[in-house]
Amino acid sequence: MKDLKRFLMDWIIPVAIAIILALAINKYLIFKIYVPTSSMYPTIKPKDRIMSSRVHNVNKLKRGDIVVFYSDELGETLVKRLIGLPGEKIEIKPDGAVYINNEKLDEPYVKNKDLRSGEFQVPKDSYFFLGDNRRDSRDSRYWKNPYIAKEKIMGKALFVIFPFDRIGGLK
Repeated sequence: MKDLKRFLMDWIIPVAIAIILALAINKYLIFKIYVPTSSMYPTIKPKDRIMSSRVHNVNKLKRGDIVVFYSDELGETLVKRLIGLPGEKIEIKPDGAVYINNEKLDEPYVKNKDLRSGEFQVPKDSYFFLGDNRRDSRDSRYWKNPYIAKEKIMGKALFVIFPFDRIGGLK
């Protein structure tokens, strides 16, 4: 009986506490995501693993943040750059330039512009996203419903954790 009590105290209880803590951290603080495509290249490369913080208040997100969200239309979790906030008018010109409420957006992170143009009016409580690699990104410009509801936003991408030679923060 003494050996069983010692085993429980030394092994089972600490392991159970560690598992509960890990699950709580994953649910409420941070989580990992795998990026299979080049839609965010060169910021995020295919097969990168990204650490993200949970978003509890979407009003704190800013244009330019790299956001993790769930697309009901595609049935998958995506990572894209936040471009349009609720109520904004987005215009993508034929040369690939993006305008927000008639002001040109400076996008130094975009390396491969796409010539797909369009106009979008972001509804209340929704957001508009584009990939950094515009030529190879199936993003808001292509979706039947180009807006993501605030309830579908999961997190903000913070840094690359794998591969090890790319460990570092995201901008």
